[in-house]
Amino acid sequence: MPGSTDSAPDPLAPVLDAARGAGWTTATLSLSGVVDKTAFMERCARDLALPDWFGRNWDALADCLTDLSWAPRASGRLLVVSGWQEYARAAPGEWEIAQEVFAAAVEHWRGAETGLEIVLALGPAHGPAATERRER
Repeated sequence: MPGSTDSAPDPLAPVLDAARGAGWTTATLSLSGVVDKTAFMERCARDLALPDWFGRNWDALADCLTDLSWAPRASGRLLVVSGWQEYARAAPGEWEIAQEVFAAAVEHWRGAETGLEIVLALGPAHGPAATERRER
């Protein structure tokens, strides 16, 4: 990433590069430091560049992920979520809802011409994948 001083290799770079090479749009959602719903929604709004009408609640997040008319056209979309473990421990009920919203969005786009895939990164939330906001 231009301007990054982190010399650690990004283990997700090959996946993100492959998705981009296939014409997919990629985005990363870093949840590092997020411990409550308010912070989760703010991070989604920022990292995913959600539209102004995003209401910062579960229904609005579901709406944004199932109606991507606000997003640039793409052959497909890949969202990588990193640093989610702290949020999952701090707010397990909220994290369960977030996973349900993510799963429903992926299912909504299954079989569509332009799919959506969401990947939960299991590694630590550091390096370029944890700080990258959005690639087009």
